[in-house]
Amino acid sequence: MQAILVDDKYKLIPGNVDEPDVGATEIKIRVKAIGVNRADTLQKKGLYPPPTGVSDILGLEVAGEVCELGINSKRFQIGDRVFALLAGGGYAEYVAVDERLAMPLPENLEYGKGAGIAEAFLTAYQALFPLADLKKEETVLVHAGASGVGTAAIQLAKRMETDIIVTAGSKEKLDFCMDLGAKVGINYKFTPHFDEEIRTRGYDGVDVLIDFVGASYFDKNMSIMNPDGRWIILALMGGRKTNEINLGKILIKRLKIMGSTLRARSNEYKSELIAGFSESFLPLFGTGELKPVIDSTYPLEEVEKAHEHMESNRNIGKIILKV
Repeated sequence: MQAILVDDKYKLIPGNVDEPDVGATEIKIRVKAIGVNRADTLQKKGLYPPPTGVSDILGLEVAGEVCELGINSKRFQIGDRVFALLAGGGYAEYVAVDERLAMPLPENLEYGKGAGIAEAFLTAYQALFPLADLKKEETVLVHAGASGVGTAAIQLAKRMETDIIVTAGSKEKLDFCMDLGAKVGINYKFTPHFDEEIRTRGYDGVDVLIDFVGASYFDKNMSIMNPDGRWIILALMGGRKTNEINLGKILIKRLKIMGSTLRARSNEYKSELIAGFSESFLPLFGTGELKPVIDSTYPLEEVEKAHEHMESNRNIGKIILKV
C-alpha cells in the first residue's frame, strides 16, 4: 500500500509498505481521510517517537470504510463507515485497529469531518470529565481555544452550562470561540496577564483549566485557580521547566494538577474512554448539536503543506488530509 514516510532529512515522502495484518479482534479500514495533529509534526522531527510496537508511520486518527474483519471481530461489518483512534499508522491507505477503538460514523458526516473527531474530542472529553470531573455551572479556562482540542472542549463544556473562558492569538480565533459557546475571549498577544484580565471580567478565578502551554503560563495559571480547582496539562508549547514553584499555593488552594497524554495509554483504557464518550456524546454528532471544526483539507500528497499550516498556528480547528 501507499503511505507517507519520513526521510533522513525529516521530510515527508510517499512510499510503499506492506499492508497491516489484522489481529483477531481488529478491523482493517480503507482510509478515506486523516486528521493531522501537532504530535505528527513533532514525531516527524524525531521529538515524539511512537510507543513500543506501534507503526512508525505518522497519524493518530482516520475515517474510512471497514474492509476486513479479524476472526473474532464482532462489532462491525464489511462496508461500515467508521472513524478511529490510533497510536500510529494513519498516513496510509489502510490501517488495522482494535475494533474497540473505532466508532460508527454518523450518516450526516462525510469522511473528512469524521477524521476530525477522535483525537480532539476524546482528548477534550478525557480532560474535562474523567480527569477534571467538570460540574455544572463551574468556570472553565481553555488555553489555545481555537485548536482542535480547544474547539472540542468548548462544545463539551457548554453542555454542562459552564462559563467558558478562552485564550487565543487573534480576533478571528476569539470570535470563532465565542460563536461556539465561550463567554470570555482573551487575546494573549495583547493581554499577556490573562489572569488579571479574567478578574476584571468579574471572575475570582476558574475551577477547571485546560492547559496546552506549560511553563510560560505556570505562575499566571496558579494565580487564577479557584480553591479545589483542577488543572489539566495536555501539552508544553510554552516550555517544560519553570524556575520556581510555590508549593504553598497548591496546598492552600487544594489544587489537583494533572498531566495527561492519550497516545501511549493501553487499549483497555482507550476503549473505556471511547465507551463513555460514545454513550454521552456520540449521538449529538448525528443531530448536529456537536460538530468537528474543520479548518482546511489537503490532498494526501500535499501533507507537507498541511504540516506547515499547522506549525504556523493559523488554523482554527482541525486540518484534514484526504486520501
